[in-house]
Amino acid sequence: MSQEKKTDLALLLLRLYVGFAMFYGHGLRKFNKLFGDEEITFADPFGLGPVPSLALAVFAEVFCSILLMLGLFTRLSTIPLIITMLVAWLMVHISDPFGDQELPVFYLVSYIVLFLQGAGWYSIDSLMNRKQ
Repeated sequence: MSQEKKTDLALLLLRLYVGFAMFYGHGLRKFNKLFGDEEITFADPFGLGPVPSLALAVFAEVFCSILLMLGLFTRLSTIPLIITMLVAWLMVHISDPFGDQELPVFYLVSYIVLFLQGAGWYSIDSLMNRKQ
């Protein structure tokens, strides 16, 4: 297998894992909180209010994670995810021990890699580029 194909396979695995982990492990819980009956308490780092802040996190963690798994608009979809992880790390968890900072930093680095590299061959982005 060529190095290029190995890189494309690695990008696919990274996209699928971090996309699914964010969607299922974090986004769905926030989605249910946003549209559920319980009172919304959520960090408000920019002074927008807890509901708009939660809605922005849901947009990134649910909608953008789905796009990421599909490899559709990959670079564009990583931007809200990068911003969300920067906020989670630098504004919510910055005073926590490293063990609590580790997960948002892991996601942040993963999203930066995908932003820089793109989706790879095994993606809708690549399929759309091949048809042009």
